Amino acid sequence: MPTLNAFAPIAALVIISVLVTILISLLSYLMGPFKPTSRKTAPYESGMKPIGPARRRYSVRFYLIAVLFILFDIEVIFFLPWAVVFRDLGFYGLVAMGIFTLVLTIGLIYEWKVGALEWE
Repeated sequence: MPTLNAFAPIAALVIISVLVTILISLLSYLMGPFKPTSRKTAPYESGMKPIGPARRRYSVRFYLIAVLFILFDIEVIFFLPWAVVFRDLGFYGLVAMGIFTLVLTIGLIYEWKVGALEWE
């Protein structure tokens, strides 16, 4: 059973990191030049005058593709621990990962067929 003394270096590192962050931000605010102009506070568009609003609405399709990316990224994350202990899991591990991969592959094929992966 670890005692709290075992976590003292981690706590010290967190405290020092927070203090250094606050110190650097404070020094930057106090010593740095701050002269706002209309040109500096305008939205950045390659040095040209902005045309239209700075914030635009994104299509729902953008969010759908983002969620699909996260889903398949998580699939890849599950493959690494499985590959590390593959020999210990034996045939059961192979079947379980095969089912996992099959379900995600069916989902990918469905998304492909309905056109969710096409960007317009």
